Amino acid sequence: MNFEFYLEKLKGSHEFKKFIKENKDAFLCSGFFIIDKKGEEGRQNLDYFIPSSKKMFSFKLNEGVELVPVENFGDEVEFEKIPDKINLDFEEIEKLIEGKMFDEKIKNKIEKILLSLQTRKGKNYLLGTVFISGLGLIKIKVDLDNKEVLNFEKRSFFDMMKIIKKGD
Repeated sequence: MNFEFYLEKLKGSHEFKKFIKENKDAFLCSGFFIIDKKGEEGRQNLDYFIPSSKKMFSFKLNEGVELVPVENFGDEVEFEKIPDKINLDFEEIEKLIEGKMFDEKIKNKIEKILLSLQTRKGKNYLLGTVFISGLGLIKIKVDLDNKEVLNFEKRSFFDMMKIIKKGD
């Protein structure tokens, strides 16, 4: 699947047409995608910000299209418009991650990928967490314009847990 598929699904829906008619200044400001390699928990959300009312709404694109208000997104966040014409193919991103895993000699299998699509200073990025076998995870940042992995850090769930010794 690719980003264009989900955007077309959204823009063709009755919910979106009604929303954009009522909120002409709304723009796409982020996307959230879950790619579940083991199960059926894949999800896609596209978020729209309305500058005139300073409100955000998320469109869930699972079976149909569902509009959900976003309550807490931070008052200080400045959103940038994500262009409609982003070359984002999720299979290509997965291969990019697997290539980097090979380079880093990580032999674990990808179980789930969580990706956040964002635009900052005119550049398009994917920020993600990749869950891998063996209770590991990888934090990534991908420059979509150049199809380049900017940050790649392997961690373990145990690294994030604070272990308290008995008696402390």
